[in-house]
Amino acid sequence: MSPKSYHFPSDDSDYLSGFANNFSSESIPGALPKAQNSPLLCPLGLYAEQISGTSFTAPRKLNQRSWLYRIKPSVTHEPFKPRVPKHEKLVSEFSQVNSAINPTQIRWKPVDVPDEPTDFVDGLYSVCGAGSSFLRHGFAIHMYTANKSMDNCAFCNADGDFLIVPQIGRLWITTECGKLQVCPGEVVVLPQGFRFSVDLPDGPSRGYVAEIFGTHFQLPDLGPIGANGLASARDFLVPKASFEKESRPGYTIIQKFGGELFTAKQDFSPFNVVAWHGNYVPYKYNLSKFCPYNTVLVDHGDPSINTVLTAPTDKPGVALLDFVIFPPRWLVAEHTFRPPYYHRNCMSEFMGLIHGGYEAKADGFLPGGASLHSCMTPHGPDTKTYEATIAQGNDAGPHRIRDTMAFMFESCLMPRICPWALESPYVDHDYYQCWIGLKSHFVDNTENTGLQNDELSNTES
Repeated sequence: MSPKSYHFPSDDSDYLSGFANNFSSESIPGALPKAQNSPLLCPLGLYAEQISGTSFTAPRKLNQRSWLYRIKPSVTHEPFKPRVPKHEKLVSEFSQVNSAINPTQIRWKPVDVPDEPTDFVDGLYSVCGAGSSFLRHGFAIHMYTANKSMDNCAFCNADGDFLIVPQIGRLWITTECGKLQVCPGEVVVLPQGFRFSVDLPDGPSRGYVAEIFGTHFQLPDLGPIGANGLASARDFLVPKASFEKESRPGYTIIQKFGGELFTAKQDFSPFNVVAWHGNYVPYKYNLSKFCPYNTVLVDHGDPSINTVLTAPTDKPGVALLDFVIFPPRWLVAEHTFRPPYYHRNCMSEFMGLIHGGYEAKADGFLPGGASLHSCMTPHGPDTKTYEATIAQGNDAGPHRIRDTMAFMFESCLMPRICPWALESPYVDHDYYQCWIGLKSHFVDNTENTGLQNDELSNTES
C-alpha cells in the first residue's frame, strides 16, 4: 500500500490532546466495550489485548497500560528468527566488547543520506550510550538516515522507548493506536513494545533518536516556576484510532530485542486496532509551542530550565536522560556574558541541531550534525563567539535569538561510544581548534602597584 493512498492527520484537531491522560478512541462507534475491559465477547467480534508499559503493581500514579480492541490478536504470527542480514550497528548493552570510552570533545558533521534504498530500520545506527536493556537501566543515542518507506513490515522495540527528533523530512508513522505526522521541529515518543511503520512522504530523511531502558519520559516538575510554563500537557498530541482490515500475506514484524533484530511473518497488518483506551500511548509534540524561561536581570540560566521531557532515576533531581531544547527567545541580561558559560558537568551532553545556528558556536556546528561532551569534559563557547560577545561590552541591548532549534540529550551516565561513530568519516577532527584561539585577558593588578605576592603578605601581616 502506498503511503500516500491513505490519510495522515495534518491538523491538531485530528488528534487527542494531553499528557499521561487516560484516553479512549474508537474508529467505529460502539467498538469500545462498556463498563469492563475484557468481556466474553467484545463488540464487533474484536479481540481484547492489553499492552503494559509498567509492572502490574507499579504505583497508580506511575502505572501505564492500554487496552487494544483488534481484528486479530498480535500473537497470531510465526516464530521469530534472527533477521538476515544482521544489523551490525545497533547496541543496547554497552560494554568494552562493543564500545569505547573517550573524554575528548567530539563533533560530527551531518551524515549524508545514502544513495541506495534504505528505510528507517536499516538507516538506524547507534552512536553512544550506557547501561543495558537487559538490566532495564540505561540509554542509547542513535541517528538515522533513510530514503524509502518501510514496505509490508512494522518495527517493534522491546528494549525501550524511542524519542525521535526528525531533522530533514516528514515522518508518517502508523502505530497500533493510529497515525502520526511528525515534521522537523516536532518530536515523537514511541513507547516500548508498540509496533509502528515509518513512511517518508518527502523522500530523504535524517534525524536523531534517544532510547531509554526501564523507565518512561515524563514532564519535569516546575518547582518555583509555578503551575504553568515549559511544555504544556495540552500541547502533546495522541493519535486517534484507525485500522487496516485487508489481508497482508507475508507481512513482517521486525522486533528489536536485546539490541538484535528478529523477524516473524503474519498474514495481516498489526495496525488492525479498531478502538483502544488507556494511558500508554505514542505521542508527539511541536517544539515551537514550548514556553521558555530566562533570566531577566543578570547571569545565564542553567540549561535545565529548557527541559521538555525527563526520564528520572530513583535519585531525586538526577535524570537518566533529559531532553532539553534551545529555542528562539530573548536575551536581556545586563552586565552578563549571555552565551552558555564555560562548563564541566557531572552529566554527559549530546547535542544536535535541527535548523539554524547555535548561540555558542559561530560556525562548524551544522544542522544534522552532533556533538558529545562527556562527564567532566570542559566545553563552552568557541573563540569567535567569546570575542564577539565581549566586544559588545555592557551596552548590548535586548537581543532575540531567531530561526534556531538546537537540543540536548543529557544523562547522568557516562556514555560509551560505538566504534563506527569514532571511526566515522564525518568526525570533525579539528573540533578542538575552535577553543585553541581563546587568549588570556588577565590583568595582574599586583604589577600595577609594584608589589609581589610575598610583599602583599608582609604588608597584611
